[in-house]
Amino acid sequence: MAGTWDELVQQIKERLDIVDVVSQEVVLKKKGNNYWGLCPFHKDKNPSFCVTPHLGIYKCFSCGEAGDTLKFIMKTRNIEFKDLIIELAEKFGLEVPQSHKSASGSSRELKEQMATATMVAAEFYHDLLIRAKDSNADIALKYLTKRGIGTDIIKKFHIGIAPKTYTTLYDELRKDFSNDVLEKSGLIMKSERGGYIDRFRNRVIIPIQNENGEFVAFGARALEKDQTPKYLNSSDSLIYNKSRLLYGLYTAKDAIKENDSVILMEGYFDVISSQAHGIENCVASCGTSLTAEHVKLLSRYTKSRRIYLSFDTDSAGQKATARGAAVIKDVFAGLGDIRQFDESYVASDKDKYACEIRVIAPPEGKDPDEFVRSVGADAYKMYMENAPLFIDFQLENILREKDKYNTPQEKAQYVKQIIPVLSEIKNRIIRSEYIDMVAQTLNINAGAIRTEMRVFERANLPQAERIIKNVTKSSSVLQKAQKNLLSVFLVPDSPLTFTQINEMIGDVTFDDQILTNVKTTIDKLICSVNNVKELIEHLYTEFVENPEAQAILPELIATSEVYKGLNEEDFGSVIKETINKINHCRHVKETEHIKSLYKGIKDDDPEALKIQIQLRDKIKKIRQKSEKF
Repeated sequence: MAGTWDELVQQIKERLDIVDVVSQEVVLKKKGNNYWGLCPFHKDKNPSFCVTPHLGIYKCFSCGEAGDTLKFIMKTRNIEFKDLIIELAEKFGLEVPQSHKSASGSSRELKEQMATATMVAAEFYHDLLIRAKDSNADIALKYLTKRGIGTDIIKKFHIGIAPKTYTTLYDELRKDFSNDVLEKSGLIMKSERGGYIDRFRNRVIIPIQNENGEFVAFGARALEKDQTPKYLNSSDSLIYNKSRLLYGLYTAKDAIKENDSVILMEGYFDVISSQAHGIENCVASCGTSLTAEHVKLLSRYTKSRRIYLSFDTDSAGQKATARGAAVIKDVFAGLGDIRQFDESYVASDKDKYACEIRVIAPPEGKDPDEFVRSVGADAYKMYMENAPLFIDFQLENILREKDKYNTPQEKAQYVKQIIPVLSEIKNRIIRSEYIDMVAQTLNINAGAIRTEMRVFERANLPQAERIIKNVTKSSSVLQKAQKNLLSVFLVPDSPLTFTQINEMIGDVTFDDQILTNVKTTIDKLICSVNNVKELIEHLYTEFVENPEAQAILPELIATSEVYKGLNEEDFGSVIKETINKINHCRHVKETEHIKSLYKGIKDDDPEALKIQIQLRDKIKKIRQKSEKF
C-alpha cells in the first residue's frame, strides 16, 4: 500500500515495462541493448525513435521528443498525469491516497460497470444456448452443428443466443445496472415507442474478448434467412475500440508466440473453426478493415513478424488481401526490407527482414472456415507451409491472365500492371531475377521491361522532404559542459556518493534556468533517494509538468553512460576537469564581452582613459585566472 502520492507513482513505475508500453504504439526492432522504431510524434521515415530498457527512457533523435514510460503514455493518449496515475493504480490494484482522489474516478467506475455488464450479458446469452432455455436455442444449435461447432467449441468461445423477444436481456440486467451503463455498453438502445429494447435479438451471439480475456463487445449472426443485417456488431465504446482489437487474440496469443507467426482471417467463424481444429495462431478483425493499430498489436507477439493473410479467394477477398498487405508494409516501412524473395531453400537470418507477408489461398475458393470443415485442417496447414510471399501471390494473379494479351499493344498495357509490383523490390539482384522471369513468361524482351521500370521510377520519385532536426541545434560549449557536470549524478554504480559529488561541485552555478532547476531538484532529492535509479525516477516525476526540464533528462542520462565504470580517482578527475572547463568558458566569455566594450569607447570621451585602464586591469585579471585552468 502506498502511503504517499510519490510512493504510489514509484510503485506504478515498477510495474511498467517501457518496451511493452511503447510496443503498443510503435513497432520496435532490437539493436544491441536498445530498441528502435519510427517515431509516433512526427512523420518519421527512418527509425530515429530509441527505447533504452535498462534506463526506462525513450528519445527521438529526429524531433527531440523524450521521456519515461509515464510520459509516453501521457503523450500518446493525451491524458493528464494525475488521471493516468489514478487509472493505473486501479489497474494494478493499488490504493490512491485520499488527498488525490477526485471525481475523475467516475469515468473509471463507468468503465468498470460497463465491463461487468458486458460479462454478465455474455454469461446470460451463453447460458440460454447451452441450457436450451430459449425457444430458438435448437435452431441456433443446429446452425452451429452444421458449421462443425459442437458443445466444447461453444463453451470455449462462450457462444450464446439472443432471444427474439425485445427486452429479455434488459429485464435481466436492469436489476443491477443503470440504463446509462447498459446503453453505453451497446447492450440496449432506445425504442421508437419510448423506453429501451435489447440491441441484439434473434441472433447467435459471439462474445468479443480483449487480449486480457475481458468481454468488451459482441458480434451477432442472424438466425433467420431474410434477417438483416446478416452480422450486427457492437459499436465502439469506452471499453471497446474495434480498430485496436482483434477477435481471437486472447486465445491465440500463446500459439502466435510459439509458432512465431500469425494468420489474419476475415470472420469470427473463420477463427472459431480454425482454432477449434488445431490452427490456433489465427485472429480476425471485428467487422472492420485491418488497421495499423492491429498490426502493431500483433508485432508484439511474433518476433519474426511473419504474417499470413487468409481471406476469401473471391474478388472482395483479393482486394482485402491487397489492402491488408499495404497496411502491413506501411507500418513496417523504415524498419528494414519487407521479405521479397523466398529463400526457404537456404538458411537465412530472419531478423534482417522487417516483416514477412504470405498469402494462404487454397484453389478450392473456400474461406478458411469452409475449407477447414470440408477439406480438413491438415490440408489447410499444407497450404500454409507452402504459402507464397505476397509479391509472388500478386505476380501469379496478374500472370494468370497472360493469355488474354497477345498483340504488342496489349502486352505493353499488360506490363504496366506488373511494373508497380516489381518496383517495390529494393534489392537490385532479386529485382533482376523477377524481371527475367516475367519477360520469359510473357515472351518479351527483359531490357524493355527494365526501360519501362526506369521511366516509372522517375515519374514516381518522392519529393524531397525537409527534416528539421531539433536535437541537432548546437548548444554552446559552456552549456554542454554544464550538462556534463549534472550528468555525473546519474552515473550507475558511481564510485562517489551523491554527497561527495555535491561537495566537489561546490558553488558552481548554471547559466541556463532549466539546468539550474534540474540541479536544485537533484539537491532536494539526493537527501531521500538511495540510488541513481530512484533519482532518475523521481526526477521524471518532479518534472512531469515541466516538459522542457524533462526533455533534458534523457540527454543527461545518455551522457552519464560515458562515465560508467571509472574508478574513484578518474571519476573525481572528470568532475574537476568539467568544473575547470565551465570556469574557463565563463572567463573567455567575459573577456570577449569586455573587449567589445573596450572597442566601443570613443577616444574623445573625457572618461575614456579611466575606463580603458579599468578594462585593461579586468582583462589582465581574467587572463591570469584562465591560465590557472
